[in-house]
Amino acid sequence: MTAGPTPIPPTVAQIMAEPVLYHRAPAFAEVLRRVLEKLPPVFQTDNDVLVFAASGSGAMESAVANLVRPGRRVLACAAGKFGERWIDLCEAYGADLVRYEPGWGERLDPNAIEALLDDVEVVFATLSETSTGIVHDIQAIADVVRARGALLVVDAVSGLGAAELRQDAWGVDVVVAGSQKALMCPPGLAFASVSQRALDDAASAPGRRYYFDWGKTVKAQRKDPPDTAFTPAVPIIRGLDLALDMIHAEGLEDVLARHAILARATRAGAQALGLELFGDPDERANVVTAIELPPDIDGAKVPGALRRLGITANGGQEQLKGRILRIAHCGYFGAFDILTSLSGLEMVLHQLGREVDHGAGVGAAQRVFLEAGVPATA
Repeated sequence: MTAGPTPIPPTVAQIMAEPVLYHRAPAFAEVLRRVLEKLPPVFQTDNDVLVFAASGSGAMESAVANLVRPGRRVLACAAGKFGERWIDLCEAYGADLVRYEPGWGERLDPNAIEALLDDVEVVFATLSETSTGIVHDIQAIADVVRARGALLVVDAVSGLGAAELRQDAWGVDVVVAGSQKALMCPPGLAFASVSQRALDDAASAPGRRYYFDWGKTVKAQRKDPPDTAFTPAVPIIRGLDLALDMIHAEGLEDVLARHAILARATRAGAQALGLELFGDPDERANVVTAIELPPDIDGAKVPGALRRLGITANGGQEQLKGRILRIAHCGYFGAFDILTSLSGLEMVLHQLGREVDHGAGVGAAQRVFLEAGVPATA
């Protein structure tokens, strides 16, 4: 039940176990063509979606490497561990950095961002902050950034395909993501959906990058048949081909609705057990649920105790270690996974000395699924 790597559908795992195709052979070119055609609808964009052999952090670095140059004034928004990664990357590339850090678990405030935009040329923000469970209002942030003429870059590594993100309609210049979350593949692929405006901006200041140069990648992918600038992660791309078929067969709107139901059931289960949700989540928080652990137990022991029951879930990171438990529901998850996890959480809380109304959390989640018409085995 972690937020990445997430479970992999059996058909995806099976095709990745087949012999590896030569990446310059016509057979792989056809797979790549299909993947490049199927990726943009998930981002809800007409942009090129650039594909790299890297983690999601590689996609983030590609954005900074192409858009940040020494002395360029940029704004990095951070309300958790992965927002702070934008700060680290921008500092590494010599930006004239403005920070907006409202605190872990807080929602990014578009008005506060607007107040910091003087002379800012690029804004870096996060859709789903995996360390806290908060999903930020990117549409509202995009409105204020676009009005000031700055470029907006959004980390959607955990959020893409789980939380609503309409890149073109909202005017987001760059969205970066990874393969190991709601796209239901192993780690190893990084994506950057880049607007023409952002491509032109990057091309106006060449140098200081090589592997992550967007110009090299877009040139290769626009060939007929499409190609890659460097050796790709062939097996994962083949798996992604099938995973994208699954997403499109279900329908993106239904995929997002499924994530919303899973999140709603998880929140209901936690609250029925008398547990608080961490931070300031709202109805957008459909990627991972961060649950505050009660102070009368040793919260650091919860992930290990769950693991002994066969359930793997994330504890907190940095200052939140021992304070929260994160149950993910992005990607190849269903009602059965949520009910099993809540049952395990009830048992672990009891084992650690907490008085528990056994079945309360599971029952609350069951009611959500029943009201939504979702079978418990789904």
